[in-house]
Amino acid sequence: MTLFQLFISLFLHCFLDANFVEIENKKYNSLQLVKIIQSNYISNLNNTTVYDSSIRSPKSVIFSVDGAKFYINSLEGFKTVVYDAKSLKKIKDINHIFTSNNDSKLFKNNESTVLNYKFHQKRKNLNSFSGKPVESCMSHNGKYLWVTYYRRDYDLNAISPSAIAIIDTNLDKIVRVIPCGPLPKMITCSPDNKQIAVTHWGDNTIAIINIDYDNVMDFKYSDYILIDYKVDLSNISNVNRDNYCGNCLRGTTYSPDGLYLLVAKMGGNGVAVIRTNDMKYIGTISGTKPNLRHLTIKNNFIYISSNRYGFVQRLPLSKLKELSLSDSKNKIFNFDSWQSIKVGLGARTISLTPDGKYLFACINNESKIVVVDTNSFKIIDTIKVNKFPVGLAISPDGKYLISTSQGKSGHVNAGNAVNVFKIIYS
Repeated sequence: MTLFQLFISLFLHCFLDANFVEIENKKYNSLQLVKIIQSNYISNLNNTTVYDSSIRSPKSVIFSVDGAKFYINSLEGFKTVVYDAKSLKKIKDINHIFTSNNDSKLFKNNESTVLNYKFHQKRKNLNSFSGKPVESCMSHNGKYLWVTYYRRDYDLNAISPSAIAIIDTNLDKIVRVIPCGPLPKMITCSPDNKQIAVTHWGDNTIAIINIDYDNVMDFKYSDYILIDYKVDLSNISNVNRDNYCGNCLRGTTYSPDGLYLLVAKMGGNGVAVIRTNDMKYIGTISGTKPNLRHLTIKNNFIYISSNRYGFVQRLPLSKLKELSLSDSKNKIFNFDSWQSIKVGLGARTISLTPDGKYLFACINNESKIVVVDTNSFKIIDTIKVNKFPVGLAISPDGKYLISTSQGKSGHVNAGNAVNVFKIIYS
């Protein structure tokens, strides 16, 4: 870490701590809707609802580290849309559309693939495409925003190498595009800011990028991890890749000490565990509900969401220490100490307040957000939102919550919206 990065880190730590003190000893009261940003046709717009044509099936949202801005990944809009968090005014669209003439400098040495992945299309320029942004994470104390592409627009079956955009958040501009494996979704940064883990939903693999450099063009792949088996993509055509995905690897996070990388197996059930000192897949934690989607860690608990069955579960983080003591020949670690709560069908993204006292869950099938008190592990509030909520983010100071509602074919004027709430404490 450079002296400048250390200074920024200390400044942000003090700034966020000062803001967080305001709510530290207060209790959750309610959610107050502040703004709806949407692309559906509404004849009578008002002060609460605004129209933005770029909001097309927004899949996720993330705040800048200082909380001054938030970034909406608009999957079908091929954009990351940037808003000012205070005024809620749009700052700009970051377009994920690349042409051979203007954007070749973003691809180091014109690279189009990595890790021996092959394209299943014949094109003159493989790096001329539109990317569908899915998820994102921050690195370098918020200097860089990493955005995964579900697929390149010409790769209809999501079986060829996709890519990741790196955005300079000072400029709100893409400064590099790195190719990756097929159908990446989740992406996360290690606690020591030296690695980025990219989870490939498409073929049961995880790629690790070494980012321990000051120059964005020096970032490079360092490890490649297979979870159970590799999905054969050689003869795939006209299939739903959201279903044909093997283990369908989704929620991904590092343990706070950086010793483990945890990955939810949405298709294979359980949580895959990678030991980071040698980047070895050591096994899967079982005992969870099936169809896991999101995974996060807060205050010494692992939290997961079960999409199809509508549960949020948690497990003491200390359980990870038992893995090194276990000799599991079939790589299955059975834990029956998961604590569960039913939150509603289609439990998607989960997010916790900075103090970890309250958990918020997007319930896609029921178009609502559920609030859980983590002390009692009981639901304390339920709020209706625009149809099909999928993404969720809480501001670094714990005062605002944003949800994204995806669009669905056959549903006219539904979804395609972003809801901004103020979290009211008392």
